[in-house]
Amino acid sequence: MYEQASQLREVGAAVALSANGTRLLRRLGLGSELAECSVVPTELIHRHWRDGHRITAHAVGTRYEELFGAPYYGVHRADLQSLLVAACGHERVHLGRRLTDVNASADGVELTFSDGHVTRADVVVGADGVHSTVRGWVTGEDTAAYSATSGFRGLVPAEQLTLLPDPGAIQFWMGPGGHLLHYPIGNGETINFLAVVDGPRTWPANGWMVPTTHEEIGEAFTGWHPAVVQLVSATSLHQRWALFGQSPSNRWSRGRITLLGDAVHAMLPHHGQGANQTIEDAVTLADCLASSEEDTAALWRYETLRRARTRQVQRSSWGTSDALHLPDGPAAARHDRDLADLPNTLHWIHAHDAEALSPTPRHG
Repeated sequence: MYEQASQLREVGAAVALSANGTRLLRRLGLGSELAECSVVPTELIHRHWRDGHRITAHAVGTRYEELFGAPYYGVHRADLQSLLVAACGHERVHLGRRLTDVNASADGVELTFSDGHVTRADVVVGADGVHSTVRGWVTGEDTAAYSATSGFRGLVPAEQLTLLPDPGAIQFWMGPGGHLLHYPIGNGETINFLAVVDGPRTWPANGWMVPTTHEEIGEAFTGWHPAVVQLVSATSLHQRWALFGQSPSNRWSRGRITLLGDAVHAMLPHHGQGANQTIEDAVTLADCLASSEEDTAALWRYETLRRARTRQVQRSSWGTSDALHLPDGPAAARHDRDLADLPNTLHWIHAHDAEALSPTPRHG
């Protein structure tokens, strides 16, 4: 594994892992370690942006696992990274390696990195995010699409949030032109949040994050419930993140090179599926490679198994963005009523078992 960062560090603070991801991590033997560093939210609550009343509430905990067959976790990104690196083996993870060139032939791929290091591989998997370098080589284009929404993130000690109701729950506060998602991590002692707002209409072409100020973060939620204002005002991360999705790609692989995760199907975070779809990809790809003697046939099979599902989740995440930002009125009232049936609405995402479709699954 080659990573351009010189050290593994948190980007985005926390990760929500739903049943379609945790069931696969359990089969890989990571269930107990994952449970130890994660928090199971008590409920999923949707609230009104201004007065804070509960629009809907659904039990999580054991009820969620009964419905979907595996747990729901909130976990610090750094803890998840540490767990995965330890399982992979530290000696297999090479940091400070930024890919600069790819040369493919019939029998393998040669990779060149910015420090001059060169290596050869039978198969290359580009898991390098929404602005993927490898995708440019596979498809010849950058399909990242700015959503015209942006977000502020933060980690705040729960003890500082004196106004926050139900701190053990995963909660959405929904209002005109924005929403706030938060949930506990780190034994419930820390609240992770993502606050999303409409705009700006355009984003600089050279990145996905810009500095912001304490005042700008607070102004974005002027007039919202005091608990929301207190939470966003407490962040020490003064950065504004562009939210990118992606136009569905018709090509995931080229020869012995393929794409995985946000590199091929970046989606907005409103279903909490970025990490979970990546886990589904990885397990499916591993099963395909293990079941085929010919690598390019395995990559074709992997793409065939994953393309339709990831497109569905992508499309749904974009629609959810609009629904979370409705002003008070008839459309918001209809959406509020629809939320009462959320466990059934999201069943197709959370109950999915990626290995049920894989050739000769290696686990379970």
